Amino acid sequence: MQKVTLICVGKLKERFYAEAASEYVKRLGRYCKLTVMELPEERLPENPSQAQIDGALEKEAAAIRGRLPSSARLIALCVEGRERSSEDLARLMETWAGRGESQLVFLIGGSYGLHESIKARAAEKLSMSPMTFPHHLARVMLLEQIYRACQINAGTRYHK
Repeated sequence: MQKVTLICVGKLKERFYAEAASEYVKRLGRYCKLTVMELPEERLPENPSQAQIDGALEKEAAAIRGRLPSSARLIALCVEGRERSSEDLARLMETWAGRGESQLVFLIGGSYGLHESIKARAAEKLSMSPMTFPHHLARVMLLEQIYRACQINAGTRYHK
C-alpha cells in the first residue's frame, strides 16, 4: 500500500473545510496510508516587505525540510507547476507505485507559496488551475483529486 503524506503550511480553521478534508482522509484510508501534517505559517505584518516574505518562506522551508522523508517523491503545488487532468494524476501515481516509489509527499505552501529551494527539490510541480484558491480549499481539492486518482486506478465508477 502506497504511503501518501500531505504537508500543509497553515492550519484549517473553518469547520466546513476541516469536515470536507476529514471526509476525504477517511475515504482514502482504503487505498493508501495517508498522513496529513500541518506546519505553522510564519506570521507577517499586514503589508510585509519582500525581505520579510523571503525570511518567512525560508523559515517555513526549514520546517518542511525537517519533515521530508529522504526517500519520498516530493510533489509541490505551486503556481508555476504543470496543470494535469485527474487521469494524468492517476497514471502518475500508478507509474510511481510501479517503480517502487512507495512514499509520496504532496506539499501545499502557505499564503506566500513555497521557498525556491523547496520547489527545486520537488520531483514534480503541480498547479490546480491558473485561478487563485484559498490554501484551505486547495487542501480539500487536492485530497479529492488523490481520492479520484485512487478510484480511477481501482476501476470504480466514481470518476465519470
